[in-house]
Amino acid sequence: MSGREIIYDPPKGKPLGSNFAFKLGAGIMRPILNAVVKRDWRGAEKLPKSGPAIVVCNHLSYLDPLTFSHFLYNNGRAPRYLGKESVFRIPVIGWVIKGAGQIPVSRESKDAIKGYEHAIAVLKAGHLLGVYPEGTLTRDENLWPMKGKTGVARLALQTEVPVYPCASWGPERVIPPYGRKIKLFPRTKVSVIMGDPVDLSKWKGKADDLVAVEEATEAIMDEITKLLEVIRGEKAPSTRFDPKKSNLPRTGNFKKKR
Repeated sequence: MSGREIIYDPPKGKPLGSNFAFKLGAGIMRPILNAVVKRDWRGAEKLPKSGPAIVVCNHLSYLDPLTFSHFLYNNGRAPRYLGKESVFRIPVIGWVIKGAGQIPVSRESKDAIKGYEHAIAVLKAGHLLGVYPEGTLTRDENLWPMKGKTGVARLALQTEVPVYPCASWGPERVIPPYGRKIKLFPRTKVSVIMGDPVDLSKWKGKADDLVAVEEATEAIMDEITKLLEVIRGEKAPSTRFDPKKSNLPRTGNFKKKR
């Protein structure tokens, strides 16, 4: 850790956690999403109305943060995300997401720890933190969740904040994985389902135990996968795709010619 204490203001506004920049972005994007997407939202009653919590979801498309935030925002919480640092440099968009309280992360670098420190501070302040545990769009050929990174489990065990698993299906038909072309018509059904908090009691107090953190990560990914099985109406493969055991790059568009 850096040793420098990071302090965030407690969440305010309605939805809880919203501010001017967040409401500005929501005011622009919600009508667009309503025009493009048919909402199939389930389990939103499980979302805590206040207090710190981590929500995790599978990652399929560049559209995911928008459709997932729509689900959370309409149900009373304005989330904070750990986001790819380069997105924050995009003109206008970068200003809005930074103003909305999102957290830049330099992935796969020594500075990634700074994102972790900010995540802890956000939770201490009482915010809802959104995380994609896979760290990037899934590399699984059939778009099932792949093996997750351990950061979210370590964060949950260190802060003792509940982790709510979610699953999404449909954004990949609006914007294909690593695609840029948007399917506007006809409207596409996008499903988001939220489950009960993941039981991590078995690993309580073991945030520094690598084996415990890896087991807790698997438990989190198992719950996400079970929810996705409900949406898709089919069983996931018995073995989860592990990008570390493939020759694919850890992050970025693996479909580009290398």
